[in-house]
Amino acid sequence: MSAINDLIQSIVDKNDVVLFMKGTPNFPQCGFSGQLVQILGYLDVNYEHVNCLENDEIRQGIKDFSNWPTIPQLYVKGEFIGGCDIVREMFQSGELATHFSGKGIDVKQPTKA
Repeated sequence: MSAINDLIQSIVDKNDVVLFMKGTPNFPQCGFSGQLVQILGYLDVNYEHVNCLENDEIRQGIKDFSNWPTIPQLYVKGEFIGGCDIVREMFQSGELATHFSGKGIDVKQPTKA
């Protein structure tokens, strides 16, 4: 494994929820990263973020690490969940909140109208 893979693995291992994104939660640099920030905020999930725009090695390395071509990428308890489309679909179906709860991560359950 390369040094960048080791670094990414250590970030994923150390944190229950990690969002590799473009920008920061307060200032997302792409719409897809912004959507995931909104979803995690809505569920009130604590997460670590990695701004892939700050480091070219991480920006390419995370794509190789997950074998997934795009950023953002969400990891939960060391498991790659997916990019924006997958996470959004899981959120809309309620599957994302269930997945977090099943992994022992507290979420704000959406209220039914």
